[in-house]
Amino acid sequence: MLLTAVSGGIGRAFGRRSSLGPALADGLLIGSALLGVAVALFALAGGAVEVASARGPLPEFRLHLRLDPLAAFFLVPVFGLGAASTLFGTRYWRPAEHPDDGGKLRLWFGILVAALAGVVLAADAVAFLFAWEIMALAAFFLITSEDEHPDVRQAGWVYLVATHVGTLALFAMFGLLWSITGSLEFQAFPPDVGGPVVGLLLFALAFLAFGMKAGIVPMHFWLPAAHASAPAHVSALLSGVLLKMGVYGLLRTFTLLPPPPLAVGMLLLALGVVSALYGVLFALGQHDLKRLLAYHSIENVGIIVMGMGLALIGVSAQQPAWIVLGLGGCLLHVWNHALFKGLLFLAAGSAIHGAGTREIDRLGGLAKRMPYTAGLFAVGAAAICGLPPLNGFVSELMIYLGLLRVGGDGIEGLWSVAPLAAPLLAMAGALAIACFVKAFGTVFLGPFRSEGAAAAHESPPGMIVAMVLLALGCIGIGMLPVFVVPLLDSVVPTWVPPGSPLPSLAGLVPWASIMAINGVLVAGLFVLAGILRSRVRRAAESPVLTWDCGYARPRSTMAYTASSFADILVSLYGWLLRPRASMRAVGHGVEDLFPSPRSFHSAVPEPILEGILGPVWAGVRRAFLPLRGLQHGRLQQYLLYVFLMLCLLLASLFSIRDAVTRMLRW
Repeated sequence: MLLTAVSGGIGRAFGRRSSLGPALADGLLIGSALLGVAVALFALAGGAVEVASARGPLPEFRLHLRLDPLAAFFLVPVFGLGAASTLFGTRYWRPAEHPDDGGKLRLWFGILVAALAGVVLAADAVAFLFAWEIMALAAFFLITSEDEHPDVRQAGWVYLVATHVGTLALFAMFGLLWSITGSLEFQAFPPDVGGPVVGLLLFALAFLAFGMKAGIVPMHFWLPAAHASAPAHVSALLSGVLLKMGVYGLLRTFTLLPPPPLAVGMLLLALGVVSALYGVLFALGQHDLKRLLAYHSIENVGIIVMGMGLALIGVSAQQPAWIVLGLGGCLLHVWNHALFKGLLFLAAGSAIHGAGTREIDRLGGLAKRMPYTAGLFAVGAAAICGLPPLNGFVSELMIYLGLLRVGGDGIEGLWSVAPLAAPLLAMAGALAIACFVKAFGTVFLGPFRSEGAAAAHESPPGMIVAMVLLALGCIGIGMLPVFVVPLLDSVVPTWVPPGSPLPSLAGLVPWASIMAINGVLVAGLFVLAGILRSRVRRAAESPVLTWDCGYARPRSTMAYTASSFADILVSLYGWLLRPRASMRAVGHGVEDLFPSPRSFHSAVPEPILEGILGPVWAGVRRAFLPLRGLQHGRLQQYLLYVFLMLCLLLASLFSIRDAVTRMLRW
């Protein structure tokens, strides 16, 4: 963690235009991250490990770090994706092409990886908040790397406000815990202290703080613009790891609090379903490749939260099988999402690097120029859609089995509605397939739609290797999921009281059948690929028809765009998406004998940010405009403001003390 934190600073010491500094920074970060992955995997096989403990200026303040199985499980994607993203960035964000912001980006990238590790390792509130705030600020500076663009600055400020709302909720939560337990250490909350109201208040504060970070609907509004504005390898880390800090925070909180009521698990399950459907529907209407992937992050966070909600329902119903399947699917999807979403963001960055634009309708035909990028993007797309034989299928299958088992176990009660989430999860998967067929077809197939796409070139080997490593992870977990079962079995028991009997995932999921089916599918895919290749060769050698309706050499205007492909689904859900379309004629329009070109543009606005928060913030600004005269730069009047505020605080303090004294006397 310390090596990753100082890697960017060491590289920056060599100057802005030095090639040795960035190489040293990247090498140090990759090496220390690989060491971190090895240590985390080793710790998953053992128990809790004390890492470090240092006292602060007050007896209650300590910086206490601990590596237990839950922390070790989340450290694997932190360091693993951090290393892959750094390797990709060595060529994607070259110092010669970015002399002004390259060193700054490497500095904050290393600090962000270290802060993410610190959040996971923290064992007390002070260490957690310390690492949490460094993580928030480092992410802000990375999102605004290209701060010369107004939309990038806007995305950064929205993110910064959102993350600090969550931080304030964390201060309130830890303060309440301290007032009750007298300790800032992460330890089990006494079940007989505070009552159910205090427990629900703690859960509400944790849900606000960590739900904001995870991007759970409706607290997701900062996410699409932030992920789209950051450089591609930064977006991979933000989506694959930063969002999971919200998931980790919720999981860690539930290990501290008493078992919540059944309604909490049902609420999380419902919000997970809403987030999954919301994310995939809004992804369908996007024309920015990175915004499309950002909305799919909301979808997959929803799937993770569905597994968490299922596990909480199992805790309330005292059903160990539900706990194991729900939490196992939740945790495995954390790894899987880091792999395939990191792969997709890096592949999107590769396409943008080659073609010079991230507008989907200005790409097209990139598979001819960038075959490796196209193939790796296809692997990530199939994985995120939950298709076998890749890793997304395995974790989603575990959640499916858990949801169906809730209904199959024949236990009556409110939780019997949980199986209704299974068809909604299937609906989200079907919409994800439609979305990525649109994305892959428009970006990589068909004719070139711009000069940049026609002049695109394959990415350098370093970028390809980083994507290949993530793709191998997607394939490996999908083909051989039995190897991750012992790791999951070591983490799941940390979520329940010690001594609670839990079944193993090996006995709840037919792993042998899954691997056999995946093997048959892979063999079938190879056979199908051979048949298609032979037919393409024969078609290339056959003579061209005399008349083919003019489609022998189609122009870009004759090909399907992202708007036209998704128009049916976007129109079907127009009551939610509310798409906006505009058309402009260049010249006299289409009424003339020789019509001039027309431009068409459609967009799907973000309803929470643009429809609710934006107008509210504009109203607040208008209401406070008369007070702008107070900000004039005169120091004497500022001191007067401070004096008047102190008088007001003292008066209110004595009034409160008097009221409390009278109440006690009464």
